[in-house]
Amino acid sequence: MKPLLQPRFPVRLALLLVACAALAAPAGAEPDEDLLGKSQHYPLGTAATWYNNPNRVGAWSALDKVPGIQTRVVARPAQASPLPPAAQPPAISYRYRNIGYTLAEYLERQRATGLLVLKNGEIVAEHYRYGRKDDARFISFSMAKSVTSLLVGQAHARGLIASLDDPAERYVKALAGSPYGATTVRQLLRMSSGLTFTERYDGTDDISRLSRAGAGAPGAGTPVDVLRSITTRHTTAGEKFVYASAETDVLGRVLTAATGKNMAELTSDWLWKPMGAEHDAFWRVSSDGQEQSYGAFNASLRDWGRLGLLLAHDGKVGAQQVVPQDYVFDATDPARQPPAFKPRKATPYFGYGYQFWLMPMKARTFAMQGIHGQTVYVQPSSGVVMVLTSVWESASGRQDPQPYEERDALWRGVLQSLGGSAAE
Repeated sequence: MKPLLQPRFPVRLALLLVACAALAAPAGAEPDEDLLGKSQHYPLGTAATWYNNPNRVGAWSALDKVPGIQTRVVARPAQASPLPPAAQPPAISYRYRNIGYTLAEYLERQRATGLLVLKNGEIVAEHYRYGRKDDARFISFSMAKSVTSLLVGQAHARGLIASLDDPAERYVKALAGSPYGATTVRQLLRMSSGLTFTERYDGTDDISRLSRAGAGAPGAGTPVDVLRSITTRHTTAGEKFVYASAETDVLGRVLTAATGKNMAELTSDWLWKPMGAEHDAFWRVSSDGQEQSYGAFNASLRDWGRLGLLLAHDGKVGAQQVVPQDYVFDATDPARQPPAFKPRKATPYFGYGYQFWLMPMKARTFAMQGIHGQTVYVQPSSGVVMVLTSVWESASGRQDPQPYEERDALWRGVLQSLGGSAAE
């Protein structure tokens, strides 16, 4: 075993430093709470600063209260569906880098604002951090893409989208004659337009241009202007998965054009009310009046859990088939994907369905994911759902892989602790 201290380092001094550090650390401190705004009571910031520290905790759980940001309510039903606590919840543990940890230790190690674990529709664990409460509506970032996909499936089932192989321009006349307009709904669902849309989260990429346009920044143009400006191809459409939020933005526009309703109305009527949501949710709305379908849906932790539970039941709530079962399988089952979209083919780890991330496990296991650590994991065969909302410093694993690696280890530990399967 490698010694903890170098031999020449005075042991008494080391112990003294440890003791002083323990005294200096506030009791019950949460990771980076000062950086994240605890002393300022977790401020919201403004439309220009909500994304940055120290506003992330406050704004990312109450975006509708940030001055200058426009939102649209997704109404809940009169009565919520039950989500009871488990009578005897089992302990959850996981291993990361060959060290065992408990769920409580995960919360002390990572910047989680909320963590919910369900087993067969019962709450096994529920935790709120950084002063958040159960009525906080947490931003999804790209988990919103999966919500958009579920609405597309329902619009198709109702005949409002005639075919998933229709080009987007059949519905979105503003994109007629553009490469995105010529891309089919199915190709958009799989993020396989073949168009080069940069998404590095560095402030200079195409997703930054789209976000600035959506926020109405001077000189940014409209979101449709940005979409029409994407013309370079890297691959023939339909052949390869390349992550691009623009493709979900187009899907949102297909939805509203095909149905004649806004996405908040569709989400309320087709998802939130049928699944028995407990709280109103909301979408952020772009400067052109379109909901930001690629990353701006906001919901409470338990309602994210209810959405995961709907997916665990293959689109059903009780006896009601809310989302067509066949569409849910097309969206989430690796076996139904073309070879290039399967796990470890689409990416070195994940596969990609219809706006869902597919895990390389024998049991069908999939996730909704957003930058900075937003996640809903689902394994239908075991009835296990895990929801995690976070304020990680880095947007993606390319910038800092550690939180992403530990999240994966936690999910595998949750499965193993609750009778699921992590076998590949």
